Amino acid sequence: MTDMPVSKSGRTAIEVATEAIRLGGEILLAHAGGSKEIKEKGKRDLVTKVDLLSEKAICQTLSAEYPGYNILSEESAPETPIDGYTWIIDPLAGTNNYVFGIPLYAVNIALARDKDVLLGMTYHPVADELFRAVKGGGAYLNDAPIHVSARASLSAAVLGFDTGYDVTQGRMLLNLVSGLWPRVHSLRALGSASLTLSYIACGRVDLYVRGSLHPWDIASGLRLIEEAGGSVTDWRGKKEILKNQDIVATNKLLHQELLGELKQAAGLVL
Repeated sequence: MTDMPVSKSGRTAIEVATEAIRLGGEILLAHAGGSKEIKEKGKRDLVTKVDLLSEKAICQTLSAEYPGYNILSEESAPETPIDGYTWIIDPLAGTNNYVFGIPLYAVNIALARDKDVLLGMTYHPVADELFRAVKGGGAYLNDAPIHVSARASLSAAVLGFDTGYDVTQGRMLLNLVSGLWPRVHSLRALGSASLTLSYIACGRVDLYVRGSLHPWDIASGLRLIEEAGGSVTDWRGKKEILKNQDIVATNKLLHQELLGELKQAAGLVL
């Protein structure tokens, strides 16, 4: 297991991150039924006052225990470089779901060191499910070890996808899943990339393809899936994905098959 930095008060990074992520989740739940003061960052890309409240609470908790660490956060510091020790935060992953009252949203926290993700956590507050993983230490749902599925055929697999915000890319993904649909067990579009990645880590979903993502969308899921025995790459099969926006995540057994389908659909050159 990777040695994790100890906090200012002597707590472990897991303890501090757990406190921070649960605090963020409590804020989301407390405001779920009220006014959310919605603003548009881009077409179909929303931000609410609750995103900012969650982010503030998380950042204050992490900064108090790890002063001097970088914080890359979707709403207030999206341009922070991942250099040295860096907390990577999404205070509300699945904002559209949250705004429309769909209870599929999460909070993400990851700790990276020079682009190597050491710790990943995704918290689904509605179900009180905390997915966590430390590099070399396995993956867990609450206190139970988790592993990706053992399904080795598309006909038995659940394929997850989301169209994202890019119209051209979204149409290509719809064409991809339309072609795959008769050959897979079922399709799921959950509306939260990080929650779907967590579901791959615990075997609920077998495959996921998505474009136009950011480090705060995928950092926690990257560590979870790799520790749970799965695989995450970009669309060309490269593993340095924090700097890329397009990902394929699988139970590993079906990874090459999905990459082949995707490359054909997208016209990618090897």
